[in-house]
Amino acid sequence: MIIIGLTGSIGMGKSTVARMLEDMGIPFHDADAAVHKALGPHGAAIEPISRIFPDVIDHAPDTNAPFIDRQKLGQIVFNDDEKMKQLEDILHPIARASSDVFLDECRDQKLDFAVLDIPLLFETGSENRVDVTFCVSADPDVQKARVMARPHMTEEKFHQILARQMPDREKRRRADHVIHTDVSLDETRNQLISILDSLKEIKT
Repeated sequence: MIIIGLTGSIGMGKSTVARMLEDMGIPFHDADAAVHKALGPHGAAIEPISRIFPDVIDHAPDTNAPFIDRQKLGQIVFNDDEKMKQLEDILHPIARASSDVFLDECRDQKLDFAVLDIPLLFETGSENRVDVTFCVSADPDVQKARVMARPHMTEEKFHQILARQMPDREKRRRADHVIHTDVSLDETRNQLISILDSLKEIKT
């Protein structure tokens, strides 16, 4: 089984590419989704986060189940590198454990490919866990237009997010393959098909 590491900066179209891969029958593990689950009711991150950031714990009105107020947590860590590091030290192992279970299930099914969708693939050294890396990229103007169209997004917040991510040019330099999404959906899909076909040839 070939493990694909999928990455890309905010607004580059990574989720779109992940869905395309899924439509092709290739399952993917979403690191962000695993983190959101860990922050939700009865999530694995609640207990360790509560020890460091007790003020972000809330309770569901119907079940009283504890969960993390993500907005409050974001306000605490977003501009504080030390607190952000404390949070990442909790969340990254949880996301990795979830992806390990996913990969074991894919191996049991004897699949040809499996995808790990990891926004901070290179930043966390996770490229060492995969066989091949895909970087999703687009023109900076296209990227900005996509991000600024999101609810509650501001120019300042957009630049703060970019400052925390590895520059797109560096991700493209490190990646084995670059997927361009500032083209039509069909063109993006054809790029994926071509790359996957070449990987199949190498495997065989």
